[in-house]
Amino acid sequence: MKDIESIGDIRLFVDEFYEKVRNDELIGPIFLEKIEDWQHHLEKLYAFWNGALLGVPGFRGNPFARHAPLKIGPKHFDRWLKLFNETIDGNFEGDMATNAKNRAELMAFMFLSRLQKMEGGSDKVIV
Repeated sequence: MKDIESIGDIRLFVDEFYEKVRNDELIGPIFLEKIEDWQHHLEKLYAFWNGALLGVPGFRGNPFARHAPLKIGPKHFDRWLKLFNETIDGNFEGDMATNAKNRAELMAFMFLSRLQKMEGGSDKVIV
């Protein structure tokens, strides 16, 4: 296996990962209820990971604000990370693959921490 090196690699893991997410019994319904235009959503994710991993500018958005209103907790983040790590490990190895998994874990930890500290619960919209 090779490392993550290009936008093509990012597209591969994002597509495969979100296919797993859509089919997952725990987190799939949450995503399927909120996302109507999957291609648009995937394009944003390609840009996000392209910037996060390869330093390519282009992502615009506030991921936490989009997730804050959702009824999600530790078990959802655990499943998200499990699927993400499985996808990376099944396709890549190397420093960038490890970096991707570390960034996903940090992002999940930060999102969960912020959600748990929000006053008013997870139904409060954060902008």
